Amino acid sequence: MPSTRIARSKPVRFDRDIVVLGAGSGGLVSAYIGAAVKAKVSLIEKYKMGGDCLNFGCVPSKALIRSAKLMNDIRHSEKYGVQEASGRVDFAKTMARVHEIIAKIEPHDSPERYRGLGVDVIEGEGRITSPWTVEVEGRTLTTRNIVVATGGSPFVPPIPGLDEVPYRTSENLWEMTEQPERLVVLGGGPIGSELSQAFRRLGSEVWQVERGERIMKREDPDVSARVMERFEKEGIHLLTGTEASAVENTDGERVLVCKRGEETLRLPFDEIVVAVGRRANVRGFGLEELGVEIADDGTVATDGYLRTNFDNIYAVGDVAGPYQFTHVAAHQAWFAAVNSLFGSALWRFKADYSVIPWATFTDPEVARVGLNETEAREKGIRYELTTYGIDDLDRAIADSSDEGVVKVLTVPGKDKILGVTIVGAHAGELIAEYVLAMKHGLGLNKILGTIHIYPTLAEANKYAAGEWKKAHQPERLLGWIERFHSWRRGGPAPGVPKPASKNA
Repeated sequence: MPSTRIARSKPVRFDRDIVVLGAGSGGLVSAYIGAAVKAKVSLIEKYKMGGDCLNFGCVPSKALIRSAKLMNDIRHSEKYGVQEASGRVDFAKTMARVHEIIAKIEPHDSPERYRGLGVDVIEGEGRITSPWTVEVEGRTLTTRNIVVATGGSPFVPPIPGLDEVPYRTSENLWEMTEQPERLVVLGGGPIGSELSQAFRRLGSEVWQVERGERIMKREDPDVSARVMERFEKEGIHLLTGTEASAVENTDGERVLVCKRGEETLRLPFDEIVVAVGRRANVRGFGLEELGVEIADDGTVATDGYLRTNFDNIYAVGDVAGPYQFTHVAAHQAWFAAVNSLFGSALWRFKADYSVIPWATFTDPEVARVGLNETEAREKGIRYELTTYGIDDLDRAIADSSDEGVVKVLTVPGKDKILGVTIVGAHAGELIAEYVLAMKHGLGLNKILGTIHIYPTLAEANKYAAGEWKKAHQPERLLGWIERFHSWRRGGPAPGVPKPASKNA
């Protein structure tokens, strides 16, 4: 991809080795690695250190989900033998707890911590003015390399009338202090699904509107079906195959107008959450003027080394894609930092996306690494499928969470793992064993031969490997062994016919 020729002259000397724009996961890790190898690094953040994950995404949503789970457990306490359990949601206190948790984690990403690590943290709005200069707070920094880690923002579709109501996104949702009695969630992806279930469990009436035929469309249809079945049992109004067409606001009554086939639906609401996806933050800080290439999907175009069309400008995280996960941004940051500081025309490290895990924190959780069945078919990759039902797992039964499945795709006839999907309690934790196995080329035989503590949910992984082994038993060898045991009991020797009688 590189490089683009420009007229600006390259400085003879530089103030910095790297200037990083954006202090989310990708920017923080880029800066951390640069400082750790004694490079001179400036990290610029115009809003909040920690980025989306700390302030608007992963952290607050998981805090809310935990409160919602407690209310759900109280509601179903009888199945644990607890009678007359009760609880009342104080929504303002629930949201206050969310902000307390953000504040407790905040020091991990704070300016003070990074300055202590040797990073020059600048709180202000940076602008790239050439491949080697960045302006911020009235200063011009010269730098050998630039890492763009500006993240993404919620995409808001152009629905007529939506701008006339105070709609919520993942960014301003956390400002709410009053619980909505009637909530509409637009979007059936991970964010929309997590929020729909959390608010329903906290007591809101929830309509989840998704224009596709199912929610969580990146997962296999049977996986989506499991989550949808749970949502419907919990009273979430799932409206799939439904297109939001307008928002009306008449005399204070807010209504979402939808089309579902030939049917028109009118959904009154107190709050509406827009969770239909995110788009990269690529505008307003100099990329357009410089001529940095933007891909068709709106992200910064990068090569396998995370370089843009300029040799010394890199991009990581949501702004670069192809995955919008905090852990992927951190993963990319290592490659960008090392390549920018130590790479040459002869060698660089190519970013490795071969083993990317993720999880959706609904109940049941859904976690995945590698291929699922849908992707394998689309790519024409042959596979064998092994499944293990978590309803058979002792610990899950003891916890009254005995539902879900482990789905493992392997190379036909071999134990090499192509991908795994886990649906069930703590799936996001259970998937880690398979991530490690795939990363280091360990097959199902190795997992089967590893001791797992009894009784734990992690045994599901071993039992899934056991299911694969059962399907690949060496039948001829077992037949020989059977004859061997017979011989030891006094029967004929293995493979040797019984001698004829002397009187024959």
